[in-house]
Amino acid sequence: MAKKPVNFTLNGHDRAAFAEDGQNLLEFLRRGVGDMSPKYGCGQGTCGACTVLVDGETHLSCLVLAEAVDGKEVRTASGLSSPALDPLQSAFMEHFAAQCGYCTPGMLVSARALLDRNPRPSREEVIEAISGNLCRCTGYEPIIQAILAVAEGRARA
Repeated sequence: MAKKPVNFTLNGHDRAAFAEDGQNLLEFLRRGVGDMSPKYGCGQGTCGACTVLVDGETHLSCLVLAEAVDGKEVRTASGLSSPALDPLQSAFMEHFAAQCGYCTPGMLVSARALLDRNPRPSREEVIEAISGNLCRCTGYEPIIQAILAVAEGRARA
């Protein structure tokens, strides 16, 4: 199998690595680059556990070829806490929005994308923004409340 060079920015740092031909971004980030924050859930683009930002837009990394991010900026949940916790991370803790935690990285990334483009979303917009992320533990309400707390300036930074 041929390997392809991929030069990109990961969480604010320039990176260069080789991707296997046909390798998806999720596997590339986890095994090739060492960022374990995107989670493998379904592998079919239906659970949202692997959600990352590519040039500021949410993408399911299990459905994106690694070579497609060449020259682009990729941001994962691990990049949200640089240098301090993102207000969303604090709000998730304060509102008990993470139970098992498996969906949390994808939820955080989806919420960050929403707040970056719309700092004051409505409850309905929050629900729409996280609708591609499945959670089996929280019942979603704590997650929605955490995101709304950040939007309303009620969360610690």
